[in-house]
Amino acid sequence: MIQKLFIQNYALIDHLELEFDQGLNMITGETGAGKSILLGALALILGNRADTSSLLDKTKKCIIEGQFKADKKKLKHFFESYELDFENPLVIRREISVEGKSRSFINDTPVTLGQLKELGLLLVDVHSQHETLLLNQSIFQLSVVDAFAKHEDLLSEYRNRFHTLQKLKAELGQLVEVEKKSKADLDYYRFLFDELEGAKLVPGEPEKLEDELQSLTHAEEIKSTLATVLASLSNGDENLLSRVGQLQNSVNAIARFHSGLDEIVSRIKSLHIELKDIGSEMDAISDGVVYDPDLIAAIQERLNTVYQLQQKHRVGRVEELLLLKDEFEGKLAAINSLDERILSLTKEVEDLQKQIIASAQLVSANRNKVIPHIEKEIGKLLKEVSLENAVFKIENNVLPEDKFNANGIDQVRFLFSANKGVACADISKVASGGELSRLMLCIKASVAKLIFLPTIIFDEIDTGISGETAVSVGKVLKELSGRHQLIAITHLPQIAGRGESHYFVYKEITGKKTFTKVRKLNADERIVEIAKMLSGEKPSAIAMENAKELLKN
Repeated sequence: MIQKLFIQNYALIDHLELEFDQGLNMITGETGAGKSILLGALALILGNRADTSSLLDKTKKCIIEGQFKADKKKLKHFFESYELDFENPLVIRREISVEGKSRSFINDTPVTLGQLKELGLLLVDVHSQHETLLLNQSIFQLSVVDAFAKHEDLLSEYRNRFHTLQKLKAELGQLVEVEKKSKADLDYYRFLFDELEGAKLVPGEPEKLEDELQSLTHAEEIKSTLATVLASLSNGDENLLSRVGQLQNSVNAIARFHSGLDEIVSRIKSLHIELKDIGSEMDAISDGVVYDPDLIAAIQERLNTVYQLQQKHRVGRVEELLLLKDEFEGKLAAINSLDERILSLTKEVEDLQKQIIASAQLVSANRNKVIPHIEKEIGKLLKEVSLENAVFKIENNVLPEDKFNANGIDQVRFLFSANKGVACADISKVASGGELSRLMLCIKASVAKLIFLPTIIFDEIDTGISGETAVSVGKVLKELSGRHQLIAITHLPQIAGRGESHYFVYKEITGKKTFTKVRKLNADERIVEIAKMLSGEKPSAIAMENAKELLKN
């Protein structure tokens, strides 16, 4: 419930603080006094947009602050979703700067306008003349039926499945599109993979082949040079090995005369052994070097294959080609797995559709079951608000399966007739403004018994009614206020007299400026105000007595 409302520098209000009570709060005042200004200010902390035109003093910022007594359980999801701290009382503040910039706060924590509006819908329900348009909206009509059906869990289960189905269908559609494109790419990737796979690439292979090609193409030069070196090393009487052997013998002969020559002899010996090994290795290399034109051609062809692949794929190493081969293989595997995923997802969608149909049918059955009760309940209340001949009907048409939506398979229509002998038709075609207001009151009064409703504000629900009808409407408002906090703006004394608290809106001129003021009336002031509403600015004694009678009810 709204406990306090603070308004500063808004429209014709300079500074205003109001405290509201539980139950039925009445707001009255002359036309143009500023009753709508209160609603406008309240709308700002409920998330409506604002601009600098709402500032009374264009050099100062506007502040609207509301203090609410809130139910933590009912608001738990909101506060947890946005990671906000819950406090009681709950304080909502809106500030509009002189530049037109707006800031919103929940318990002094900055929030977005969207978050403020979401919370506002949970705290206050404004019923105005314009809100009767809701009666023509199928979603509102369906929500009324669902309130009577009391199947929140079943409906929530259906909606969860429906939203899951929508996601699965979207994913399936994307996969099908990917598959179409992938099928066109399949042959291309298959060709690239097969080409690389068929090349049987080996890391480091080009480098080894280049070395081997060098040896083969220079085979004769290698063999000729090695033959010359070997001849000098070991052939003939004056070969290098023979001369080193002689050196070893000569130094060895005198080594006994000088201790330092032993090491020299050992080193010459090692040199002799090394030269013999070198000769053996060169001899082996020479034997292995053979000029083979066929082998040269094969190596060149192999290198051409590798280098062409590197050029084609714009890489510089075989290792990169192998990575590409793995990539193409992965793409081929992904394409091939698409069919399996599509088949699996299609089966999942079909199974979920069957479950959704079953859930929707249960929801629909519940709705159809309570429709007669709703018609009877609303019909009874319509008589209480002086619509004795009114008939209220609910028509439910089942949608085809391809038209299912988040609310199920039902297409509900509210039908209404205010006069005897007139067939029921769409509300928008047969109901006047006053009849619509009373019908909405009856609906909310019925629904309020079944579900949690926030504070309800009725803005001039007395449109188009008077006399005994007003008395009846006041009675329904009074009964509804036993379960909810109500704030009602009215011009009718029969309704104002039903209030537990009464606020009077008036204009006051100070200097050259006009301000809107609001004061809470005491018991005596209420009698006078209602008497004025009955007979004019100077109420008669009879009007005063009538006012007292109205306040007794």
